[in-house]
Amino acid sequence: MDMRVNICGVELKNPITTASGTFGFGHEYGEFFDLSMLGGIGVKGLTPTERLGNPAPRIAETPMGILNCVGLQNPGIDRFITEQIPFLRQHDTKIIANVSGNTVEEYCGMIEKISDADVDLIEMNISCPNVKCGGMAFGTQPDMVTEVVSAAKKYAKKPLIVKLSPNVTDITEIARAAVDAGADALSLINTLLGMRIDVDTRRPILSNIMGGLSGPAVLPVAIRMVYQVRRAVSVPIIGMGGLRTGRDVAEMLLAGADAVALGTVLFADPLAPVKALEGLQDYMRGHGIERVTDLTNAVEV
Repeated sequence: MDMRVNICGVELKNPITTASGTFGFGHEYGEFFDLSMLGGIGVKGLTPTERLGNPAPRIAETPMGILNCVGLQNPGIDRFITEQIPFLRQHDTKIIANVSGNTVEEYCGMIEKISDADVDLIEMNISCPNVKCGGMAFGTQPDMVTEVVSAAKKYAKKPLIVKLSPNVTDITEIARAAVDAGADALSLINTLLGMRIDVDTRRPILSNIMGGLSGPAVLPVAIRMVYQVRRAVSVPIIGMGGLRTGRDVAEMLLAGADAVALGTVLFADPLAPVKALEGLQDYMRGHGIERVTDLTNAVEV
């Protein structure tokens, strides 16, 4: 059974990766399973300098998911390069470095720096607030997507994956803008914007009032958006959003994804990626599928 997939010339041993923001840098999960079993590891979102994130409470449970406003807590890109890459390189898996910025200049500086580091793929999170445009997220307007991706692409020496926000009217419009500006691949979806209120105190539960909704509740939205984007662009797609099981992974691949990322499920089950891989293999055996790539975009409509 051939589980290999190719993302912009980078071969992953299987299509299972981890979603940025949910896996840290893999240390804790390495206590549960061999990280070399993964096709790739999407690391914690990186910023130019260390960030402590938002104050608590920054996680709120929701029906079939969670809200978070963690706020990109991370040690900064320099410490990631010196402290975390050597640990990750002990494992036979690909490293997907995720970068976030508040200005075009920050994105360009980080992508230039991480391009010279020992990573395999660069994922660019454009769901961040553009501080020069009143805090509107880069990824919500085609012209802003074009500006930031085209600028960042000039500094990228590794394949550039642009991570799309679902908080838009037309995801295909954003996807086309990213690809036309130079994105080598796309990943989607990021979290949906949500909010919860404590009815006893009448106050928002999250310190930031609103946060990103993830988990099984968003799976149908993620499937729909990957399906739409696959029909709008031809670059590789990493699908994510609510995935838990091997059958979920198969569904995402059928919708048009070339690989997938598991995220929120890891908080409930650290072994979820291993179980999903085994479940996907069981599905393939049960349906007589020899190559996992034969599943991609094979939905029949």
